Amino acid sequence: MSDVSVRLGANKYGKAENRLVRITRDTARHEIEDLSVSSQLYGAALADAYLTGDNSPVVATDTQKNSIFAFAKEHGVGSPERFLMTLAEHFTGEFDWIEGGLWQAEQYAWERIVVDGAEHDHSFVRKGQGTRLATVQKRDGETHVTGGVKDLTVLKSSGSEFHGFPRDRYTTLVETDDRIMATSVTGRWRFLPEAVEAGIDYNGLYDEVMGVLLSTFASVHSLALQQTLYEMGKAAIVARPEIAEVRFAMPNKHHFVYDLARFGLDNPNEVFIADDRPYGLIEGTVIREGVADAPNAWRDVPSFV
Repeated sequence: MSDVSVRLGANKYGKAENRLVRITRDTARHEIEDLSVSSQLYGAALADAYLTGDNSPVVATDTQKNSIFAFAKEHGVGSPERFLMTLAEHFTGEFDWIEGGLWQAEQYAWERIVVDGAEHDHSFVRKGQGTRLATVQKRDGETHVTGGVKDLTVLKSSGSEFHGFPRDRYTTLVETDDRIMATSVTGRWRFLPEAVEAGIDYNGLYDEVMGVLLSTFASVHSLALQQTLYEMGKAAIVARPEIAEVRFAMPNKHHFVYDLARFGLDNPNEVFIADDRPYGLIEGTVIREGVADAPNAWRDVPSFV
């Protein structure tokens, strides 16, 4: 084996899933920001850590963790995109041998508990309408920012068809012009670099895009989940000029009409069995015409590698 040669390939390292809760309590009415933040760094100088165990260029993962919590105090959060950009600028500026990295966040939404018709000042209940996503990627001298959402589970009990597909001897699926269509949306949108540089109201944009995605899902009479995916992405890009492209992964959450005829019961699309395995997995990208591709924006991003 002495004549076998190997080399070090792509690598990065950091501290994953730092659970950060930031309470702003400068008035009697508190605000809550709840995130899971991951930080990973890369650079040619880090190769010796892998090849010889030389830790002199290694910014410890514990240091990355501590920086996340300290920056939440010193700079606040504001939006996950802005917070990640602050971290990215710190690590690549403070340690000049760190060439770039990938910073990711999931944000969990809370809403105020209502007591006697009024919102409580410091008591909250978790919202269950999807988890907000953000990434900042610094690579090859460029900075790429994406926003997004995952686990956005949606269902329409009508207004969806599926027919006209090819049939062979293995095809058993019955064509339908009225079905339940349900999916759990993972969507990420890439921001135009010039929009990032000019400044974006990331929180306002997220709220608007979420509204557009949901209203489009509801209102489009769907002939296929692929068609709905495209219309949702198009609507988001039309609504917000800051968005360059939208990428989706949408697994079908199948609902099949349950056979009640064997019990002498009619079932006109009223009783279904929800079947979670196996499932159709629909993925697609909707791109604003004329924008440049940015493959580094998606490098190592979960679901969109």
